[in-house]
Order: sequence, then structure tokens, then C-alpha cells
Amino acid sequence: MGTEKVSAADRAAVLMDKYGNMILRVAYSYLHNMEDAEDILQDTLIQFLRNDPTFANDSHEKAWLITVASNLSKNKILYLKRRQTDELSEELVSEAGKDDLAYVWEAVKQLPEKYREVVHLFYQEGYATKEIAEILGRNESTVRSDLKRGRDKLRAILKEAYDFE
Repeated sequence: MGTEKVSAADRAAVLMDKYGNMILRVAYSYLHNMEDAEDILQDTLIQFLRNDPTFANDSHEKAWLITVASNLSKNKILYLKRRQTDELSEELVSEAGKDDLAYVWEAVKQLPEKYREVVHLFYQEGYATKEIAEILGRNESTVRSDLKRGRDKLRAILKEAYDFE
């Protein structure tokens, strides 16, 4: 028989059988959530299909999969932390009532324009950072940085003006 090239999808199926549980355990060890771990398993296999890597041996293959799963898990942790912070901030705005926070919006008006517009679009209009980036024609990472810097400046303004912490 000739040497037939095995498709990436067939290789992924073999890897799933061979390493699926291991990848799931690695992801779960980081995330402590089975649903998120399953997402990481799927994303790891997607990375495998995209990159279609060749390995010197089984241990190299296993190491590559563990590294990808670990990196994806760490990225997910950072994403979830950022998301949790954003959701907490949004809850504070909605729970306190917008009229009660008029002084906050007065402080927002004191921010430089690039921070004021992202803070406004995020908190007042409810846009996600990706949508804000599209609206303003900026990179999403720039929007996130501006949002963080805007919050920091806002905190300083409120602390100075209202002894807010």
C-alpha cells in the first residue's frame, strides 16, 4: 500500500480518543468548571486543525496539546476575570439607580474625551468592547486599555471630589 496522508479531521478524531480526557483534566484543573473545560477541549482541537502540526513522536504530540490547552485555559481565566469585573461594575450602576449616580456622570464629563467616550458607550449605552472598537475605529485592546485608564482617572476624580474609594 502507498503512503496515504491522513486528514487533519481523522487525526483530530484519533487525538480526541487518545488525549481527550487528558486535555479535559488539564483544562478543568485551571478552570474548575466542566463546561469551560469542554470549551477548551474543543478549542484545542480547533487549534490542532488550524495548525495541522507534525510531531516527532507521541510525547511531543502530547506536550503540544497540553501547552495549547494550558494557554487557552489561562486566556479563558483572564477573560472571565475581565468579564466579571465588567459585570460587577454594570450591576453597581443598575442597582444604585442612575439618578443616584448623577455625581458619577458629572465626574465622567471631566474625563479626557477618549476615556469619556468609551466609558459612556460601555456603561451608559451597554456596548461591549468589541462593538465600541468598531464604532470608534480603534483596536479592541486599545478600547479595553482606555476603559481601564478611564476608570482609574474616574476613581481619582471621585476620590478627590467626593472622598469616594
